[in-house]
Amino acid sequence: MTTTALDALDHAAFMARLGPVFEHSPWVAERAWAARPFDGVDGLHQAMMRVVQAASTDEQLALLRAHPDLAGKAARAGTLTADSSQEQAGVGLDRLSEAEYVRFDRLNTAYRDTFGFPFIVAVKRHTKDSILAAYETRLRNDRNTEIKTALVEVGLITRFRLEALLGGPGNAGVSPASAAKA
Repeated sequence: MTTTALDALDHAAFMARLGPVFEHSPWVAERAWAARPFDGVDGLHQAMMRVVQAASTDEQLALLRAHPDLAGKAARAGTLTADSSQEQAGVGLDRLSEAEYVRFDRLNTAYRDTFGFPFIVAVKRHTKDSILAAYETRLRNDRNTEIKTALVEVGLITRFRLEALLGGPGNAGVSPASAAKA
């Protein structure tokens, strides 16, 4: 589907397509609806990220809290969204040893206890080992830095999802700066 075709959708069809892009947060697509027409995947993503950036702190935190833990209970129970399941499986988080699950659980708990929301990273840019290293590094951040970092990661995740959904240029050239750009 092209953004031109997306622009032509009625509200219900637009929401059916784009509501799931931001994890359990269809309000982002709802508010971006008014920004039509979109100038390609870039324009659509920028409009959606402007919604996130204009949201209240409580809304931004709710968006972050809507994300699952990496290799967490939802993953083990098979209750992740299709996108999250595919993303986590793509980096092997569905095939961890018991010791690795324990390590992820310990880091998930430490991170959530420290910041009040789950660790969020665009796993398509990582390996299992680099994700673990990122946990350790980011646990040393202050809360405001980590909120900003998590929102940049949400930008990367959603950019990848939009490119997959709309047949965009793929993953090449997506950087934290362009993903978070409004």
